[in-house]
Amino acid sequence: MTALPKILVAPTGARRGKSTHPALPVTIEEIIETCRACATAGAGGVHAHIRADDGSHSLDLERYRTLVARLEENFPGWFVQVTSEAAGRYDAADQRTLIRSLKPKAVTAAIRELVPDAAAEPDAKALYHWARDNDVTIQHICFDLKDMERLIGFIKDGTIPGRSHQVQLVLGSYDGSKVSRPEDIEPFIEPMLALGQTQDFDWMLCAFGKEETDCLLRTLELGGKARIGFENSLWNRDGSVARDNAERVEELVSLARASGLKV
Repeated sequence: MTALPKILVAPTGARRGKSTHPALPVTIEEIIETCRACATAGAGGVHAHIRADDGSHSLDLERYRTLVARLEENFPGWFVQVTSEAAGRYDAADQRTLIRSLKPKAVTAAIRELVPDAAAEPDAKALYHWARDNDVTIQHICFDLKDMERLIGFIKDGTIPGRSHQVQLVLGSYDGSKVSRPEDIEPFIEPMLALGQTQDFDWMLCAFGKEETDCLLRTLELGGKARIGFENSLWNRDGSVARDNAERVEELVSLARASGLKV
């Protein structure tokens, strides 16, 4: 399992488009150029989405293969992670099919999407074990404490195998109904810490709005990793709209180093 980089850029996402921000990359070429700028700014890898010809969210296998190959060609040694996000367009079976067919080195899968109910647990368990056996690292996405509690339960009962796990915490929401607040991070990670030395968690956090920067700085202080970019937030710390993804990375790197944090 390759460790998560300190800073991972999420430049695209499943929802926003050019109408939201003209610098949001949609095509493969735009994603490549964005990653080049973000790597220069200090990002250690990318959380990648692909889009269909009409700009909508896609889990198309061939497009993913093309994007991953281009990223690995242009950024040797860089951390490349893809998403299996359903985004209301796909279901758990579609997600499992993508992961098994693409066989990526790293992929995200939300607990609530991949295991929506008890009936989905056997298929999810089979996928989690297959991924372990085939060197596919699944980063488990938790949107709230309920997701976290389910994740811990799956680890304890063997649904998710092993003792080393990558976790993505989501703090806040797109619509602002849940505000991203640094003080909410410690309660979110407490269930992982409570397992002590029995499990090893490589955890990362993303946040929304102008609060993104302070939440990510607190995450780094607590020993976590930061996912930053236009998938989650378009805003700088002062509330201004960022020029592009690279500007978001630049701000975080600058502030972290000024605080004595290694990034």
